[in-house]
Amino acid sequence: QVQLVESGGGSVQAGGSLRLSCAVSGYTDSDYCMSWFRQTPGKDREGVAIIYNGGGVTDYADSVKGRFTISQDNAKNTLYLQMNSLKPEDTAIYYCGADPDFSICAGADWEGADFGHWGQGTQVTVSS
Repeated sequence: QVQLVESGGGSVQAGGSLRLSCAVSGYTDSDYCMSWFRQTPGKDREGVAIIYNGGGVTDYADSVKGRFTISQDNAKNTLYLQMNSLKPEDTAIYYCGADPDFSICAGADWEGADFGHWGQGTQVTVSS
């Protein structure tokens, strides 16, 4: 059974940093297309970052490029999102997503894709 469990969310001031973790079980995350999405009330879930091909390929939403870094530790089967220079508009619930179909990550519209497996989410709040 595939399970994704996020942690590391919290409250920070603008300009601060947080690192989110997603513990993966039931499969090896290097074999999957892995992602971080976020959602605010009343809005659709939006893609933040993806990683696939064993961690060799990454991509980011324009809104987080240069500030966020996605990575994975294959030995620990854990996905990470390092978030620096946080802004109030980064406030959201952050979700870890996974799918065995690499074409989802390789596609141009991954930011709006529906991944096959999701975690329960972790809240990130950035105050000004």
